[in-house]
Amino acid sequence: MLYRRNTVYLLSVLLLATGLISGRAFFLKASYVLIALSIVSLVYSWMSVNWLNINRQTYVRRIQVGQIFEERFRVGNQFFVPKLWLEVRDHSTLPDHQSSHVVPMLTYNQSYDWQVQTMCTRRGQFTLGPMTITSGDPFGLYQFPRHIASTSTVIVYPITYPIYDFATPTGSLTGGQAVRRLSYQVTPHAAGIREYAPGDSFKRIHWKSTARRGKLFVKEFEMDPLGDVWIFLDLSVESLVERPSVYSNHSTHLPPSTMEYAISAAASLSQYFIDNNRNVGFLTYSPNRNYVAPDRGDRQLVDILEVLATANPTNQIALGQMMSLEGPHISRGSTAIVITSSTNVQWLAEAHIQSRRGLMMLAVMVDPTSFGLQGVNFGALRQQVESSGVSTYVVHQGDDLTVALSDSLSRNGH
Repeated sequence: MLYRRNTVYLLSVLLLATGLISGRAFFLKASYVLIALSIVSLVYSWMSVNWLNINRQTYVRRIQVGQIFEERFRVGNQFFVPKLWLEVRDHSTLPDHQSSHVVPMLTYNQSYDWQVQTMCTRRGQFTLGPMTITSGDPFGLYQFPRHIASTSTVIVYPITYPIYDFATPTGSLTGGQAVRRLSYQVTPHAAGIREYAPGDSFKRIHWKSTARRGKLFVKEFEMDPLGDVWIFLDLSVESLVERPSVYSNHSTHLPPSTMEYAISAAASLSQYFIDNNRNVGFLTYSPNRNYVAPDRGDRQLVDILEVLATANPTNQIALGQMMSLEGPHISRGSTAIVITSSTNVQWLAEAHIQSRRGLMMLAVMVDPTSFGLQGVNFGALRQQVESSGVSTYVVHQGDDLTVALSDSLSRNGH
């Protein structure tokens, strides 16, 4: 294109000089034609990227690894001058999102659309856009780019694996105590009904009794005899071990990184306990404190997955320090599940302190030696953790997390 344009410029100058020297009108007219051609081509190229209607429709902004992300694009011509061709280049950061496209000729009021489907292979927060629209003139002399700075984001949650037989925390309250201890919060355990009192939430109204008796009645709830489940995810820099790898397109296998295995384990356990109607709390530092108060339901799982989607091992706070800071705020009778790949077992002292406070301690240990870490006896490390009274699950690189986390403790060395 540059060669053709320079050729036209050179011919225009030569013809104009020849016409001025020789006085012949033919050379002057020929140079005027070439100059006019350059001006018309320049204006046409500019018009080709203007008076466009560009629409980008994103169906969802929250999706999970392994699911299909869909987008629909539409480009319309709103000017009477036809657009001979348009190159739409998308600068999204979502891996393998091939949404760039070449649009054929568009006449006045004509539109062209296309749909893009992308398999989500990596968790994280990704940017959709900006876009660059490029077009040119019929003679191929000029191209005009138009930058569209509008952007949006999509969050890809980590992949979760079904778990069937994880060690079930029992809590410290007995059934009899639970029946006699009422809760002001709505729980799955209804204890009875009573007349409505000012200040009661309308969500607690028992409509059948209200309709039958002709006045408002509300439900009373008892405390959950099972304690909260807390998931402590260790994302300290010292716990990160990973192998270099090249990811293939459409591969949803976990990357060879202790961080990715730990995050997927945390997401899977959160889903498991929430599906079993348990109160689940979550805590990690990545690097800022990410705290999700104990609760149950789909909204709670989404809150945890939101944190895990963008979590990174960039903090200097070791697992023992995190447990020391956060452990005292966890109520007695709760269960703390520690997920770590660290070879530093100083956290065991803090785990012992929390056990004496009435917490049940479990550990999911991601084996760093299976990811290439040298000079560490992981078997001895695991025995040290188990001898301190902490029940363990072990995850190696390449393990199916469904199998690794659904395995009974007796088959993991207990």
